[in-house]
Amino acid sequence: MKRIQSQFRKNWEHKLENLGFGYHSLEGLYWDESHYYEFSSEEINKIENATAELWQMCLQAVDYIIEKNLWDKFNIPEWFRNYIITSWEEDHPSIYGRFDFGFDGENLKLLEFNADTPTSLYEASVIQWYWLQEMFPYKDQFNSIHEKLVDYWTYLKKYMNPHYIYFASLTNIEDVTNVEYLRDCATQAGFETEFIPIQDIGWAEDIQEFIAGDRTVMEYIFKLYPYEWILQDGFGEKLISNNFRSQWMEPAWKILLSSKAILPILWEMFPNHPYLLECYFEPKHLKDYVKKPIYSREGANVSLFKNNIAIEENEGDYGKEGFIYQQLFNLPNFDGNYPVIGSWVIGQEAAGIGIRESVHLITNNQSRFIPHLIDSNKIYIKEKEL
Repeated sequence: MKRIQSQFRKNWEHKLENLGFGYHSLEGLYWDESHYYEFSSEEINKIENATAELWQMCLQAVDYIIEKNLWDKFNIPEWFRNYIITSWEEDHPSIYGRFDFGFDGENLKLLEFNADTPTSLYEASVIQWYWLQEMFPYKDQFNSIHEKLVDYWTYLKKYMNPHYIYFASLTNIEDVTNVEYLRDCATQAGFETEFIPIQDIGWAEDIQEFIAGDRTVMEYIFKLYPYEWILQDGFGEKLISNNFRSQWMEPAWKILLSSKAILPILWEMFPNHPYLLECYFEPKHLKDYVKKPIYSREGANVSLFKNNIAIEENEGDYGKEGFIYQQLFNLPNFDGNYPVIGSWVIGQEAAGIGIRESVHLITNNQSRFIPHLIDSNKIYIKEKEL
């Protein structure tokens, strides 16, 4: 894994905006092609294998949580638990998720799993691919995200009827772009689709149905809106009253995997696994660790400790559900820039990566997206050993 200096393309902002990528520089530079990351084939194989194995471990963890009755660890209210269990037992489909990895060229460790509402999908799938085609058309990239999304929607079409899906999100440009991209993939797979702002989804009390603005009953709804917010908003009770006549994607069981509480559960199930960091619901013997809220977004309320002394922390409104404590992983330092690899699983398969880079140790909403490529002729790990 190398960080290599590059040049911004002429009229790069215009090129990105022509692709519908309008948030490249909203609060400072977000899309940053002044550098790129180069991987060897062996490194990409390692990331791909880890993603596939961790996904299977996470599926085992859902069974484990239900069997061991670990709901309190996730702060799931008692009245919502059977709804989650039913969505799991009926195999309600998961579309996608993003594992965030720390990788120093040798050690690859899971930092967290964005399982319910991951973003940075469009830039990982489309934007960095167009960058590669213009800058390095003779190189490759770990990126089959688009093809796998269309293929998975095509697969689901056999099991979904009617073939009409509402795609819902908040109305900020990043969420709308991501959900419109997912909508486009479903359209390419043959679905009829419609975007609706999440706040415009109605509830018809008389028939106990979720309805669109024209009072059409919504049978399939993809939401870019986390379940913990649905529970806080009071809509969780309506999901139960509706009894799955509206099927929501991602499914309710994904709330277990999107919570940071999954990290100590995985460590309990698979102690000393090479892809996991030691993790608990209390600090225990850890001296260098990260304290993360059970639920949080964009690094909010995350604190880093070395020798039990806080070295970096972010403010925020999260933490009332409790915290987990994870062994600190030393991210590679490239001239004061710290990359985190987001590795996508689409359906059941590893599909590609995107890289967020920060000048801070905690990745947050100011972190930049850096493109990547593969140089299959280089084997960096072996070079390092020599």
